[in-house]
Amino acid sequence: MASISSPGIGSNLDVNGIVSKLMAVESQPLTTLQKKEASYQAKLTAFGSIKGALSSFQNAISSLTMASTFQVLSAASSDSSVLTATAASNAIAGNYAVNVTGLAQSQTISSAGQASTTSSIGTGASTTLTFQFGTISGGTLTGGVYTGASFSQDTTQSSAAVVIDSSNNSLQGIRDAINAAKIGVTASIVNDGDPTSPYHLMLTSNATGQARSMKITSSGGDAAVTNLLAYDPAGTQNFKQTTAAQNATLTVNGLAITSATNAVAGAIPGVTLNVTKVGAASLSLSNNTAAVTSAVQGLVKSYNDLNSTLTMFTSYNPKTKSAGMLLGDSGIQSIQTRLRATLGGALSGLGGSTITNISQVGIAFQKDGTLTVDNAKLQTALSTNFGDFASLFAANGKTTDSLVNFVDASAKSAAGSYNVEVTSLATQGRAVGTDAATQAQITASTAPNLTITAGVNDKLMFAIDGAAAVPVTLTAGNYADANALAAQVQTDINTALAAAVPPGAVTVTQSGGKLVMTSNKFGAASGVTVSEDPTPPGTNTGAADLLGIPTTSRVTTIKAGVNDTLSLTIDGVSATVTLAAGTYNASGLAAQLQATANSATAFTAANKKVTVTEASGVLTMSSNSYGSSSMAVVNGGNAITSLFGGVPTATTGADIVGKINGVAATGSGQFLTGAPGDASEGVRVQVAGGSTGVRGTVSYSQGYAYKLNAALTDFLAEKGVIANSTDNTNQSIADLTKRADALNLRLTALEKQYRAQFTRLDTLIGSLSATSSYLTQQLSALQKSTSS
Repeated sequence: MASISSPGIGSNLDVNGIVSKLMAVESQPLTTLQKKEASYQAKLTAFGSIKGALSSFQNAISSLTMASTFQVLSAASSDSSVLTATAASNAIAGNYAVNVTGLAQSQTISSAGQASTTSSIGTGASTTLTFQFGTISGGTLTGGVYTGASFSQDTTQSSAAVVIDSSNNSLQGIRDAINAAKIGVTASIVNDGDPTSPYHLMLTSNATGQARSMKITSSGGDAAVTNLLAYDPAGTQNFKQTTAAQNATLTVNGLAITSATNAVAGAIPGVTLNVTKVGAASLSLSNNTAAVTSAVQGLVKSYNDLNSTLTMFTSYNPKTKSAGMLLGDSGIQSIQTRLRATLGGALSGLGGSTITNISQVGIAFQKDGTLTVDNAKLQTALSTNFGDFASLFAANGKTTDSLVNFVDASAKSAAGSYNVEVTSLATQGRAVGTDAATQAQITASTAPNLTITAGVNDKLMFAIDGAAAVPVTLTAGNYADANALAAQVQTDINTALAAAVPPGAVTVTQSGGKLVMTSNKFGAASGVTVSEDPTPPGTNTGAADLLGIPTTSRVTTIKAGVNDTLSLTIDGVSATVTLAAGTYNASGLAAQLQATANSATAFTAANKKVTVTEASGVLTMSSNSYGSSSMAVVNGGNAITSLFGGVPTATTGADIVGKINGVAATGSGQFLTGAPGDASEGVRVQVAGGSTGVRGTVSYSQGYAYKLNAALTDFLAEKGVIANSTDNTNQSIADLTKRADALNLRLTALEKQYRAQFTRLDTLIGSLSATSSYLTQQLSALQKSTSS
């Protein structure tokens, strides 16, 4: 038969109580482990608080670690409605009187009124509008129309074309076509309320400045489009000017300044003046002492906050006899020691600075370990020795040679002063033309006689490109205009020259009704000479009737599809560029080539630029970079001969060669970097020019904020003090957890064992008690039986 048992039932023995008391004794080691784990958890919290305080301190001093904090000036205008200003790090403190007399503005021109914005204009024949930008000068302006003015194209700005045809030959279509072309002009339509022709096409240059005036030429078969849109300030003007292109004009300390934009850069080195109204204002550029004062005060406050946190966890209170959670922790002690040693240590590499420690600017330690700042002393130091603050707080470099600039240093660089010596300067890659990029040209002084009469004015002598002069007989006739005469004169001259020079040696055109004769040969050998026929002397006036008293010049004519493309490689990046068609002098051609190359998408995307110069008409294209990767190569294109006389001579740049601290430095472009293993390792300077030989010294200093930041970075690093202490504590907690788990298993088994033992004891006692009762009953019964 099954039996039912429960501890204590057999003998009334309190098995649960006994086992509980025994287990309480056995569990004492587990309680000790739990107390230790709680202590470690508290340490983790303390380490987290200290990590947060260290991070806050690092953020507070970040601005003081950068030399730029001390280099940017504060710009204050006496009248911000007239001008405001921003100063870069190379600006110099000073006071300036600025008088703004005119604001830069864009040119706006307005077409004749139209009855509709959607009706077709003309036949729809394809017509090309070519936009040029330049300067209008001379003449008078009446009712929006110039008389006697001239237009000079700005060759640094590319021409642009818009095609008008049957798909867009309405006023609205023309507006949209111009805007879609993104040529630097915004087109709009304005209704002036006129009852019959209210709609005007308004064109506004997107850029301000005198050189952004427009000239629009029209070529193609639609006379109506031409009659509406052609605009030449020096000739036919089908638009009226409503706003003139204008530069900003101002004086700075009495010196006249002009600027194409209202953001005037360069008038004061390192400063951009933003002019907004005509008027006078004074501008003060001063050291930004307010920003530095705030940063220094922030350093002191944040250090004290950090010190308070460290003290809370590491101090002992004798009154309460309580110790901080991290008292005696070697890692935290190392943090306190390094921070105090950093702020109290001396600096090197200051390059002759007057201020060499923080006490000179009013920062000092108190007895309780906190910092205090004497604001009066700080302001005195800022006003008298502001230039020393960058070296006192940031990582900073100074050089003694004006053409040697400190750039930066690495974490391996040691503070100190190092000699700089240049063996050879960096050079630029360049392509040098083999011949002049110009053509000889003769320009007439007066309009020609349009009537050529045999024996009267039909003969002249013409010499070209060094060949002997040959007689030319012009075809007699009455010519309709200068264009017709130019075409015939060109034919007659080239026919006469056929035996001496290649066909088509000369081009004759007209400009403003005056004939222009240009040699089609490029280079120094290009030449044009026109003189009277000598037989008999003075009897035939052909040359005078065509040219008057001509002027000679050297120009370059770029023709679309003929000599307008070049294939270039700049610093390893290649692109084909297309020059704007036109006639240029040598300097204008150099400027046009430079502007075209520097605006090429491939080059702008890679930040590659060139400078193009000319000497005696020979072009030189140089990369703007320096060093062994610097190159400017002309690979080909239909303009290579006319611009460079053939494939130009290309040379690759060379890196600078020199020493820092007497040890061969690494040269890259214009930059020298201190050699690995040397104290100057990582110190980098730029040598922007000058001569070879000893070039003074570079002094590199690591200021207090820089050193503090380095220390804080170490403390907070993945393998830093805080991380190591946290990892060690977490490991201790993990070990305690393992020990506790093992102990719990043992206690569970022990409790089971105790319960089994005492349950058996209870059963045994119960059995013995039952036997005792039985025997007692039997003995009692026996006694009763015996007595009876």
